[in-house]
Amino acid sequence: MKGAVMGFRELKFDGDSVFLVTGGAGFIGSNLCEALLEMGYTVRCLDDLSTGHFENIEPFLDNPRFTFLKYDIRNLDQCMEAANGADYVLNEAAWGSVPRSIEMPLLYEEINIRGTLNMMEAARQCGVKKFVYASSSSVYGDSTELPKKEGTEGKLLSPYALTKRTDEEYGALYKKLYGLDTYGLRYFNVFGRRQDPNGAYAAVIPKFLKLLLNDERPTINGDGRQSRDFTYIDNVIEGNLRACLAPSDAAGEAYNIGAAGREYLIDVYRDLCEALGKDIEPIFGPPRKGDIRDSNADISKAREKLGYDPSYDFKAGLMLAIDWYRENL
Repeated sequence: MKGAVMGFRELKFDGDSVFLVTGGAGFIGSNLCEALLEMGYTVRCLDDLSTGHFENIEPFLDNPRFTFLKYDIRNLDQCMEAANGADYVLNEAAWGSVPRSIEMPLLYEEINIRGTLNMMEAARQCGVKKFVYASSSSVYGDSTELPKKEGTEGKLLSPYALTKRTDEEYGALYKKLYGLDTYGLRYFNVFGRRQDPNGAYAAVIPKFLKLLLNDERPTINGDGRQSRDFTYIDNVIEGNLRACLAPSDAAGEAYNIGAAGREYLIDVYRDLCEALGKDIEPIFGPPRKGDIRDSNADISKAREKLGYDPSYDFKAGLMLAIDWYRENL
C-alpha cells in the first residue's frame, strides 16, 4: 500500500456530473455508489435486487444526490429512463459465478449479454459520455500464459466467460459503429467490504472469513495450489473512475484490472487463520468445473492507457477486509 493513499479520491469530474451505476446494490456497485457520493457527485442506482442487497444502499437513501431505481436491465425502456441525462454509466449489473452459469446458461445469456446490450444501446441513444462495463478474467479461459495479458485469451471454459467475452465484442462494435466510448474492465478476483459470504456461490475470501470466525472448517475446492490475483475493492473503484476520465482513443477495448499479484489459495487460507488467531484444518474437495487454474494480471495496458495505478496490494487489502468482516458479521 502506498504511503498516503489517495487513489480514486484524487480524481475530479465536473461538479454536476451524473453517474448511473447498474447493479448498484451489489458488492462492487454499492462501493462505487458510496465512493461517488463521498466525492460529491449525483448517483443513480439501478438494481432489480435479484443478487444485490437493499441493505447495501440503505445508508444512502437520505442523501439528496442518490436515487434508487428498482429496474431490470432486461427491460430496455427502463434502461432508457435510467440513462437519460446521465454523463457516465458504470455497468456492474450481471450474474456472477462460473459454476452457477454452467447450471443456468440461458439465464446468463439473458442477463449478462442482452441486459448489457440494452444498457449499451440506452447509453448510445441518451448521449452518455462514457460507458464502463464489468468484464472478467474468466475470458482468458484455458490459456496457461502468465501473467494474463490482453490479446492472449484461450478457449472459454464457462457460459459466464462467454457472456463477458461477448460484452467485450459489443463494446468494440459500439465504439467503432456508433462512437460510444466503451471501456471493458476485466476484474481479477475482487474482494473487500460488503462482499456476500453466504450461499453456494460465494467468493472464497468472505466465505472463509465467515466460517473461520464461527470456528467452522471451510472447504477448499481442489488442492489449494490454484493461484489468483486477488484485487481489493478500492483498486476496482479506481479502475472504473480512471476509465471515465480516459481519452476517447482508449475506448472500444478491454483492460485488466488487478493488483498484479499472485496468491495461492492455501496460502490465503493460512494468512486468514493467522490474522484471526485460528488453527482450523480445511477440507479439500474436488476442483470446480470451469475454473481457471492460475490467474495473474498484467496491468501494463491499463497503466498506460487509463492511468490505472492500484493503491492497495493484497496484504493491505486483506487486513482491511478482515477488519470489516469482524465488525459486520
